[in-house]
Amino acid sequence: MTQAGSSSEVEVEELLRQLAPQVLGALYRRYGQFEACEDAVQEAVVDAAMRWPEQGLPDNPRGWLRTVASRRLADQWRSDQARRTREVTVAVMARADEAVAAPADDLPYQPDDTLILLFMCCHPALSPPSQVALTLRAVGGLTTAQIAAAFMVPESTMVQRISRAKQRIRATGTRFVMPPPAERRERLRVVLHVLYLIFNEGYTATSGPDLQRRELTREAIRLAREVRRLLPDDGEVAGLLALMLLTDARRDARSRPDGTLVPIAAQDRRLWHAESIREGIDLVTRSLRDGPVESYQIQAAIAALHAEAPTADDTDWPQIVALYELLEKLDPNPMVTLNRAVAAAMAKGPEVGLAMLDGLDDRIANHRLDAVRAHLLEMAGDRAGARACYVRAAQRTTSLPERRYLEGRAARLSEEG
Repeated sequence: MTQAGSSSEVEVEELLRQLAPQVLGALYRRYGQFEACEDAVQEAVVDAAMRWPEQGLPDNPRGWLRTVASRRLADQWRSDQARRTREVTVAVMARADEAVAAPADDLPYQPDDTLILLFMCCHPALSPPSQVALTLRAVGGLTTAQIAAAFMVPESTMVQRISRAKQRIRATGTRFVMPPPAERRERLRVVLHVLYLIFNEGYTATSGPDLQRRELTREAIRLAREVRRLLPDDGEVAGLLALMLLTDARRDARSRPDGTLVPIAAQDRRLWHAESIREGIDLVTRSLRDGPVESYQIQAAIAALHAEAPTADDTDWPQIVALYELLEKLDPNPMVTLNRAVAAAMAKGPEVGLAMLDGLDDRIANHRLDAVRAHLLEMAGDRAGARACYVRAAQRTTSLPERRYLEGRAARLSEEG
């Protein structure tokens, strides 16, 4: 072990988030039985999270986790008295050993275990919601509560969904290899959606004291780069990576030293990361030029317009409205409508945006609709209405920085009124 106390809890958490899917991939390749391997890895991660901040990192953290998880797995199997389970385990182990093969001929490189695990969790035998939920749990390292918040469902529902997904993976006897090209293409849409959700949870945490969780945004960007290495000519993969880079470029300007949230219009744009913006704009420009236009490319183009504006007043809102209209045709959903309403309000006046919010109350079950309505009512001069919506939004959010910001807006309107 390294010197005790040499690693902070934050550093340990970030390291464990990177290592856990790699160890899970190694165990699943060797032993099969995804559900048992995932449980064993989680137990090892919990053990490490308790020990490493106090005792320091082991010389080989990945090897430590794999050893502890393997022991947990062995203990679990020794406690199982059913001969049938042991026989199935031996059979699955044999198949898993046979599955350790050279990369497919069509791959430009050997993908790492995390990327293989990402595609495996998006198995066609699972329903799309289960694919996303299982990948967020096994690869993204999100808690069940965080995943439930992302899907806007009760945590108990998400527990059942993830459990069924693990059982289904076990029943299919899925091998730990990258799927063939045709099947890989089918799974790509779910893979990209998963990375999008992981990034969003990192960029604006759904709960807790921190606005951002940098370890999640970094991991989502890393995995997006890996997928792009695998599929360098796919425009939507490039679009998602561009969207992440352009959005993440604003991270240092989004909050003050005390953690107070700073909306984009008030951010110090000198703090935006120029290199990420340059890379993101280049990616989205080339992807729009070279192929068909899809959802993530349009979102990246919107982010690029924000990034290119020297000041908030210079933002090309009419062009952003046009892009949201196109996005709504390609991918109609209430959050796109909500964002289009904001853009329309900025381009044509708050009354236009407010009219577009009609009918969304039954379709958006979180605080964002109240927050947007409050902002547009404030723009329109309805201070009382805006204050009521800010208060309601603050009560509904589980993010402490967002709650403080919304409460602050409501308090300011009270003082001015």
